[in-house]
Amino acid sequence: MKKILVLSLLSLMFISCKSTSPAINKTESKRENKYIVNNLIETATDNIGVRYKAGGTTKNGFDCSGLVFTTFDSQNIKLPRSSYEQSKIGKIIRLDDAKKGDLIFFKTNKSNQINHVGLITEVHSDEIKFVHSSTSKGVIISSTKEAYYQKSFTQINRIID
Repeated sequence: MKKILVLSLLSLMFISCKSTSPAINKTESKRENKYIVNNLIETATDNIGVRYKAGGTTKNGFDCSGLVFTTFDSQNIKLPRSSYEQSKIGKIIRLDDAKKGDLIFFKTNKSNQINHVGLITEVHSDEIKFVHSSTSKGVIISSTKEAYYQKSFTQINRIID
């Protein structure tokens, strides 16, 4: 009888240990994702000042989707090459749920299709800042408070949870 009781208690201990492991994995996963997001932002912002170059994916020049493509590739995350195709990846997020590391998409110059992308670097209650490659200024940080981006904002996608 004592032997059975001890075995039952031991099995309960093992069961309870197993039930806590997903929480540990979730915490580790969130910590790792935060690390990845910070690396993405650092990689992208390290390119501030690099000129715009259509089709560019190097320090010799970036277009908007080339900057995002190369930035995510630095963390071994493979994205499509164009902003339109990138807009189909991940989960679409409401504007007020945006976080650092999300992608922000625009339809610029009266386009009917997404044609511009940036990586969100900061989120405040009334403003989102993002790094992107602009045709006129190269890699810069812009804001959703700017009229041009307010008018052309389309969606936000979460790639990393």
